[in-house]
Amino acid sequence: MKIRRTSAVVAVAATGALVLSACTSEGPAESEIEETTSVNVGWNQPFYSQNNLTASGNATANANIIYMTAGNGFWYYDGDLNIAKNEDFGTYEVVTEDPLTVKYTVNEGVTWSDGTPVDAADLMLFWGAQNDKFDSVEPETDEEGNVTNQDVVDAGVFFNSTSEAMNVVTETPEIGDDGRSLTITYSEPRSDWEVSFYMPPVAAHAVAALGLDITDPEEGKQAVIDAFANNDAAALSPLSKSWNEDFNFTSMPDNELQYLAHGPYVLTDFVENEYLTLELRDDYEWGPVPKVDSVTVRYNEDPLAAVTALQNGELDLIAPQSSVDVLATLDTLEGVNVEGAPEGTFEHVDLQFTNGGPFDAATYGGDAAKALKVRQAFLKTIPRQEIIEKLIQPLQPDAETRDSFIYVPGSEAYDEVVANNKSELWAEVDIAGAKALLAEVGVPAVDVRLMFGQGNVRRENEFQLIAASAAQAGFNVINASSTDWGDRLDTDRTGYDAALFGWQSTNTFALNSEANFISGGQNNFYGYSDPEVDALWEELRANTDPAAEAELVAQIETKLNEAAFGVTIFQFPGVVASRDVLQGVSTIPLSPTIFWNFWEWEVSSEA
Repeated sequence: MKIRRTSAVVAVAATGALVLSACTSEGPAESEIEETTSVNVGWNQPFYSQNNLTASGNATANANIIYMTAGNGFWYYDGDLNIAKNEDFGTYEVVTEDPLTVKYTVNEGVTWSDGTPVDAADLMLFWGAQNDKFDSVEPETDEEGNVTNQDVVDAGVFFNSTSEAMNVVTETPEIGDDGRSLTITYSEPRSDWEVSFYMPPVAAHAVAALGLDITDPEEGKQAVIDAFANNDAAALSPLSKSWNEDFNFTSMPDNELQYLAHGPYVLTDFVENEYLTLELRDDYEWGPVPKVDSVTVRYNEDPLAAVTALQNGELDLIAPQSSVDVLATLDTLEGVNVEGAPEGTFEHVDLQFTNGGPFDAATYGGDAAKALKVRQAFLKTIPRQEIIEKLIQPLQPDAETRDSFIYVPGSEAYDEVVANNKSELWAEVDIAGAKALLAEVGVPAVDVRLMFGQGNVRRENEFQLIAASAAQAGFNVINASSTDWGDRLDTDRTGYDAALFGWQSTNTFALNSEANFISGGQNNFYGYSDPEVDALWEELRANTDPAAEAELVAQIETKLNEAAFGVTIFQFPGVVASRDVLQGVSTIPLSPTIFWNFWEWEVSSEA
């Protein structure tokens, strides 16, 4: 089973993956928000894809921008993490409970930024592009992550995006209301149905124009509808290629179809690795209307550079990776509001199971037990408590290790799950135990390539602590850091043996973390597969009992720990800083964090 996507990432679990960082002082002239109603925001990684429904585009850096240009359409999370309906955009209702049938209707007058109406064709594209039943081929890659059967992929159908929720909508959805509504029927219950379906970030008529060369929007929409309704491989093949590739860009595209918006803002300027600018649409009226005319997001990996730019007035809002130096510097600034804020991101290390490396059974002639013991030995060396004490507690004195893959510390079922998930296996560093396991399997020395974000100071410090600890047991931990680590997680799976990064939450359903751990899951980059775990996730999908959910999660996490899948380390301590001239700033511990209420940002008249 290939599961490329559930919803995006997860609030009580998480998929998707980038930590907050900083900004750059390069780009448009510094913000004069009191005169121009523009806001400059700092972030740590550049935008690179308008389609965050693909496996490679599913990243926080993209989700932030898409939230302002496309959002979810029908709903969003409010400041209290409740699902808020946007009935100015459209409505949705449960038609029947058994089978679960939901009708989505887009209001009249809602359009893409080129004036084309948003309608059922766009909703059909969301369903079809994420449904496995249309895929006829799969990419094959070499050791460097290069696709070796591109001709086969191009000739077949492969949408690099799949949702388990859409996979269980097996029947072609029904179009109604003069083409403005789509009714979907689930073949099995989904406890997270309300966040499983939303407006896609790319338009059906854009995919048709780029993939099928159909320039008339209405003809293009009908071609998309027909292609999925008839499972027409000849049409779906170029449509899938366009879906996968045409919406990836790192500077301003020449073709506006690549960045159409149905939300309040539209992209107007984009300089590679420096900044991008969004401008408010004159015609937008189907949702909260922003008070700020333009938003520029500037990029830099260095958190202290963000603070300096804030101090200089080059940035108005930042959420940099917290550090002692960052907090100390922010504390000296005048005219700046600073708040500590919990983040939905947690740090973790995952291990590769099928890359031909030290944790792969194939390396030992197919001996799975031997590979397991090598994985266990490595995880025993990760100095989780030392990382907390040296890197996190100076920022948050009461910080503790996070011991659940799925639940956030402090959530209702966290303590119960941790007490029953065998996380105690990695509670303390056990060098003697790690040595004993390696000696048992006759592997005295092991090279481990650890991938993480190059230039990320905290991660570089974590690497040093992990490498020093693991060396005591016979592991040679190699720095495999990369500036494009996020993309390489998926595209270069043989290029690293372990990955150090953070999952960031996007919703409040535990179920949505299945893409991290289920066989073929979008965020399971490591070849981990366990039929029993898959079955537990299947049971969790239909469950609505909180007590039963906690028990199922504990069973899943027990399996993960017994398999030495990886290890969780800490929940991110966060900080948000903004200039006094910018009012209405708020954050939530889910993606899109500081962007969640961008329509409430307002320029101070007294600035």
